[in-house]
Amino acid sequence: MAVTKLTEARIRDLALGSGIHRDTEVKGLMVICHKTTKSYAVQGDVRRNGRHVRTVRVKIDRVDRIGLRDARNRARVLMSQIQSGVDPTDGPDETGITLSGALEAHLEEKQRRPRTVEGYRYHLDHYLKNWRNKAVADISRQMVRDMFADLKRKHGEPTAASVMRTLRAVINTAMRIDESLEGNPVAALRVPTTRRRKVAPLDLREWWGKVTALTPARRDLHVAMLLTGARRSSILNVRREDVDAEGGVLTLTHMKTSDDPLSLPIGWRLSKVLHARMEADRPLNSEWLWPSPTSRSGHIEEPKERGLPSPHEYRHHARTLYIQAGVGYAESALLLGQKLPGASGGYVHAEHLVEHLRNHAQALEDLVFAAAHSGFTETSDGRVVDPMGFTPALPAPE
Repeated sequence: MAVTKLTEARIRDLALGSGIHRDTEVKGLMVICHKTTKSYAVQGDVRRNGRHVRTVRVKIDRVDRIGLRDARNRARVLMSQIQSGVDPTDGPDETGITLSGALEAHLEEKQRRPRTVEGYRYHLDHYLKNWRNKAVADISRQMVRDMFADLKRKHGEPTAASVMRTLRAVINTAMRIDESLEGNPVAALRVPTTRRRKVAPLDLREWWGKVTALTPARRDLHVAMLLTGARRSSILNVRREDVDAEGGVLTLTHMKTSDDPLSLPIGWRLSKVLHARMEADRPLNSEWLWPSPTSRSGHIEEPKERGLPSPHEYRHHARTLYIQAGVGYAESALLLGQKLPGASGGYVHAEHLVEHLRNHAQALEDLVFAAAHSGFTETSDGRVVDPMGFTPALPAPE
């Protein structure tokens, strides 16, 4: 441990990883040279009634963020508190709720899907593990800023922002429980919003050529993802019992916005596709619509194919194609399993509108098959056919 009169020039020359360098001008002030950064800190003994209580060290800030004069001023204030018997690192006596306790309370507030719970716990156990047993009251704004900067440097901005959103939500729950908590330290941080996904326009003719080159099961899955616009988890978790091919209804039980299943009307072509798929897969004796004997879950888990849209991109395309097919905003939103905005949206129940929405689902299907005309081939007698047995202009059966 070196003791010297610190100057801006000397601090710049200090080698990283060289340890602690104390200042002779201000009692307790030091520069700590870590492996990758240098920071100012102050250290002193807390004494009460003439007895030594504890030795505390308080980080002031990184050297590259504040100057030496500012660091000395802050150190004097902190040392004045320490010498008065006040521990600057102490949280309020009124609170005892820890971050891990706040997380458990947050998860108990309402039922969440296992994947959501897993994400919360992973953030706490992996990125915030040093804060698990820390009192929420002891988490300062500066600590949050430092944590965000550290996470962004090590894991990238999207991960850092996601962890901060988790931290903000958990602390909000702690504030509802503990009235002594006056503010959320994450509020001092401008958490970057998730960047809007850029989705290139879908050339349906080219798409059809790529889809029909897949294996039949994969082909049918991609067709279903476009014609329903269902979320990845929703479409992959469909069971055979959820398919009413004769009635033209597909029940999605794994929904993001609700615990209630969604009865989704489907076009006559997709009904035939799903019926044929279940008949072809009957020897597998699987409960799933998209079985995969080699996967842990028993169904296809990764539907992404090179050169084809991802499940979420299919939702973008379905939304766009609904508009192109003349389907209104409210109807297309309900078909995508989305909540309608405003107070009146809460009065709309999609399960009561299955037949009303059927024509709109059929409109999307008709548009897709008509636009994919180049994927069909003519036979020697002039008939237009395709690998799935449909023709682009074939009307719906009576």
